[in-house]
Amino acid sequence: MSHGLNLNRIAHFVAVVDCGSFTAAAERLGVTKAVVSQHVARLEQELRTTLLVRTTRRLTPTEAGAAFHRTCAAILQQAEEAVACLSSASGAPTGTVRVTAPFDYGTAILAPAAVRLGRLHPGCRAELVLTDHSLDLVAEKLDMAIRIGWLADSSHQARRLGGFRQCLVAEPELAGRLALRTPHDLAAVPWVAQSTLRTPLRWTFTHADGGTATVEVAAAIAANATPAVRACVLAGAGVSVIPDYLVGPDIAAGRLRALLPDWRLPEGGIHAVFPAARFRPGIVRALVDLLVQPDAAAGGWPG
Repeated sequence: MSHGLNLNRIAHFVAVVDCGSFTAAAERLGVTKAVVSQHVARLEQELRTTLLVRTTRRLTPTEAGAAFHRTCAAILQQAEEAVACLSSASGAPTGTVRVTAPFDYGTAILAPAAVRLGRLHPGCRAELVLTDHSLDLVAEKLDMAIRIGWLADSSHQARRLGGFRQCLVAEPELAGRLALRTPHDLAAVPWVAQSTLRTPLRWTFTHADGGTATVEVAAAIAANATPAVRACVLAGAGVSVIPDYLVGPDIAAGRLRALLPDWRLPEGGIHAVFPAARFRPGIVRALVDLLVQPDAAAGGWPG
């Protein structure tokens, strides 16, 4: 066995086991599949131990490989935290932050913030995982998740980034043809539905005087991602409800028109959710600082 064991090879091996394939590990590490394969092969030669069983369909660690992975993953995590501690103390965040967010918020808010993060801190890199499904932070090795709406109870830590309004909107030409006086009139107009919502065709509005109105709408078209809903509304397919952080610029520019201004829909929160931990890396703090909105609740960091 070599006494000068290459820690870089260990990192490549851990990535392969975590990702389940050389290809996925290469994508995570930003290198070629051949480089990952060479590092793992040389590691096995140095250790004189078979760490992975390779077949045409699957790649699984041997018993020795699984035990070695558990130990090495913990060592790498400790090393990352040690570097993050030094970075935080020096005021210069570094490293990679993995964040998941819904497509709409991820596209409109998170992606630009990730670009600003890299410009402000050249040693930082963001990896965005955009999906409208809630991912397991621990299983997916995520540093942070953005949750939109109403936060469910969990063992994770969270920080409020801000809030959002739900906007009833339509393309101006269509809006001009609609004679909307109350939410009940929406039952007769074409609706663009966000199919992943819990109740995409049932909406409850509150009037400025405190009265409420619940309406059942009929979908002319449905999409499972809010950016697609916005695109359909911009094309004049119908009316829909879209968060203000996505359509605010459209309303300001006249591309969309807000409807029923005297009626409001429930407002929601925007939260950053973190795996339970005593220490939060500097890069995570730096990204959250870029995401905090003016109406966010004041307060310190969890943990």
